[in-house]
Amino acid sequence: MRFVAAGATMLAFILAGCGGDSGSSVSTVPMPTATANPAPRGHPLPTGSGQGGVVLQKIGDFDKPVYVTQAPGDAHDLFVVEQPGKVVVVHDGQVLEQPFFDISNEVSCCGEQGLLSIAFPPNYQRHAWVYADYTDNAGDTRVVKMPRSEGDKQSAYSANPLPVLTVHQPYSNHNGGQLQFGPDGRLYIGLGDGGAEGDPDRVGQDPSSPLAKILVIDPSQPGAKEETFASGLRNPWRFSFDSQTGDLWIGDVGQDTYEEVEGVRFNEADGANFGWSAYEGTARYNADQRAPGAVPPVLTYSHSNGCSVTGGYVVRDRGLPSLYGRYLYGDFCAGVLHSFTARPGQPASDDRSLGLQVPSLSSFGEDAAGHVYAVSLEGPIYRLVSR
Repeated sequence: MRFVAAGATMLAFILAGCGGDSGSSVSTVPMPTATANPAPRGHPLPTGSGQGGVVLQKIGDFDKPVYVTQAPGDAHDLFVVEQPGKVVVVHDGQVLEQPFFDISNEVSCCGEQGLLSIAFPPNYQRHAWVYADYTDNAGDTRVVKMPRSEGDKQSAYSANPLPVLTVHQPYSNHNGGQLQFGPDGRLYIGLGDGGAEGDPDRVGQDPSSPLAKILVIDPSQPGAKEETFASGLRNPWRFSFDSQTGDLWIGDVGQDTYEEVEGVRFNEADGANFGWSAYEGTARYNADQRAPGAVPPVLTYSHSNGCSVTGGYVVRDRGLPSLYGRYLYGDFCAGVLHSFTARPGQPASDDRSLGLQVPSLSSFGEDAAGHVYAVSLEGPIYRLVSR
């Protein structure tokens, strides 16, 4: 995410905020629990138009939130990731005082550093490990796992986390930070190009570097090593898998001119090269770099419309028919929520504004029932609900 401008100091709007107030589009009714969708399941709904029928329902205010998620099989607890190093529990709409875990003393924050995401494995209810991605006190990326405290589903034991991956970060930006379990049950880890401007270390097309990649590891196999899954990514701040199809969607933060969204089918994603830093979007960037067979983005937009793409999710909440089957995303500076029909590998043809705005849009989230959330770095988190 572009919390730091290319070649410049931290952007002032990180603290002051940007974008407009959500105004009357914010609902004030109490937050319901994340129960199953009321609409009958079965055949997928028709793809929505992306227009109207949705409001933002505030679930709480937090300290620099950057992600929200839920454990598989859990209909009661949402987990909010706060950048300084805590994970806060929202139980049936009530924010609990006791955090799920607190590793603030281990975390470098803030800017583009901090506690950046967590992920629960598909078998979490049987093997209660939670995975976390954060910037340690040396400024490097660490991925660790920690067990849930025995007998307490709302607390994790963080005193001695087990290491999964450590990656040296040459600069303080472009850390990536997204963790997601894929449809194959493996753990996927997003890493940016290490920072500074213009890929100075030329890691984007360097297969020997873990930077500018999405890595994958099988945590069910003791001693398993990470592998490169996809490459050529400047800063895949937020990526996700379509909960229905498994397709991979990435919001890759751009350099000076273009922001981009990548969408590929899961069976075509392994080994995909998205072109950075030979390309920014579809435009040539570093002339000394080559990316033969680079996968083009499905959507680009210029910096006249924003500054830093915030990748989201393909909406599968049957209670949001206008968004069903559409990829929801936004921009950290503009804050306006957009969507387009999710067709991996095909240029987006119906990108539309939803007419909703979240200032300092840091992330989206999805719970176990498919409900979708929008996160503001300024503090509020909202669930998207039907009008």
